[in-house]
Amino acid sequence: MPDLHVGLLYGGQSAEHDVSILSAKNVRAALGDRHRVTAIYITRDGRWLVGDSARLGADTEAGTAATFTPEGGASTVSASGLGALGLDVVFPVLHGHNGEDGTIQGFLHTLGIPFVGPDVLASAACMDKVVAKRILEAAGIPGTPYAVVHAHGERPSFETLTQRLTPPLFVKPANSGSSVGITRVTEAGALSEAFDVAFRYDKTVLVEQGVSGREIEVAVLGNERPEASVPGEIVLTSEYYDYDSKYEDPDASRMEVPADLHDDVAERIREVAVEAYAALGCEGLSRVDFFVTGGGDVLVNEINTIPGFTARSMYPVMWEQTGRPFPDVVDELIRLALARHERDRQRKTTR
Repeated sequence: MPDLHVGLLYGGQSAEHDVSILSAKNVRAALGDRHRVTAIYITRDGRWLVGDSARLGADTEAGTAATFTPEGGASTVSASGLGALGLDVVFPVLHGHNGEDGTIQGFLHTLGIPFVGPDVLASAACMDKVVAKRILEAAGIPGTPYAVVHAHGERPSFETLTQRLTPPLFVKPANSGSSVGITRVTEAGALSEAFDVAFRYDKTVLVEQGVSGREIEVAVLGNERPEASVPGEIVLTSEYYDYDSKYEDPDASRMEVPADLHDDVAERIREVAVEAYAALGCEGLSRVDFFVTGGGDVLVNEINTIPGFTARSMYPVMWEQTGRPFPDVVDELIRLALARHERDRQRKTTR
């Protein structure tokens, strides 16, 4: 691949701002000096800062931010001015709202700039857990039992929910990630506060039945012919895989990659991961999360279109254990972005 001008887009106005910075640091390291990299940092208040050869993660703004080397400096740019930077491709490392939900993807698409990861529709569908579940159901791909609650509607009681769903219940915003806003509910008295927490992050809340099983994840990579990595397992020492378990408490969970699964089960999980990826129209990359029950059921939990790339994230580790070092994966993601852009550019737009 020739030397390219890569825009590394991170930060963002989302509850996962800090995770985005950690992910961007790892992506920047994986890009190395093979390409020219311009860091584009979106502050919590929506300002866009641009600089060459960024050093990420200095404590200069509300706990986390970006600093730039003296020779590059740091300058503010309007979002609409992004096209003037002469970027060959953008690598978005924006988790959650305003980054993983199709908004940035639509903006880059409108500017005509190639970008890593799924396009607008797949990003939006996967970000909305309710929409994703309904699409997977229509495709015949099994998932966890659930109920949907809207902010403008009546909140169901614990008794009503448990007529359909077996506790523990997990109450979560339909549009969020990194386990932000999720509460585990085992008794009626905790349900109201769980709804209050979830509705802080979205107008739609998903209530899922807790599944007794193993938490298995698979990394998927590709456009028209996607491939799946070896599965990995999240082994918990905490009650469930919450934000602290993922990013802040190294003793709350551990990764086992590859997961200790029978070959037939591992292959089935990889097949379903690719099926779910295709059903939702994903391209570039995604991480597909599963529950595998003691009875052998393989249930899709959710799909993350911009999974974490931190030192504690499964996506790069699973590819590493599949035989693809992270720098190779990053280069392949850029290649896939450029190939899709060229394919779509050939699409006829006149009668």
